[in-house]
Amino acid sequence: MTKNTLDQTCIPLTRGELAKMKVKAIRRGFWFRVLSRTERASIDLTIKVVERVRSFLLARMLGAIVGKLLDAMESKVARVMREVGCGLAEKLSRIAQNWGNKSANQWTKDPSLVQYLAITYINTPAIFKA
Repeated sequence: MTKNTLDQTCIPLTRGELAKMKVKAIRRGFWFRVLSRTERASIDLTIKVVERVRSFLLARMLGAIVGKLLDAMESKVARVMREVGCGLAEKLSRIAQNWGNKSANQWTKDPSLVQYLAITYINTPAIFKA
């Protein structure tokens, strides 16, 4: 199993899950662009030979490859939400709490606010970004 850095969910390293990920990566154009020939061959061979990965060494190697694919397939909005939106929500929450808004401590847990702040950040001209 490997952890996804986006939402911390585990992806089981089984034939079916690896095949789904391969199809998705090919459709989106990341399979050949992101992975080396050796990495593609490792996943292909695992899909053909193994039903479920049991070897720790193989799982670690495949986990690195799957992580590389997941990072490449992550949307721009999701990446900015993770990198910038959460920090902006925390800052806004602290400011509102200092002004006396008691419910502002829940703002950092609101994915809609984090997404709004991330999209606003993406659409802000570069001249205004610090």
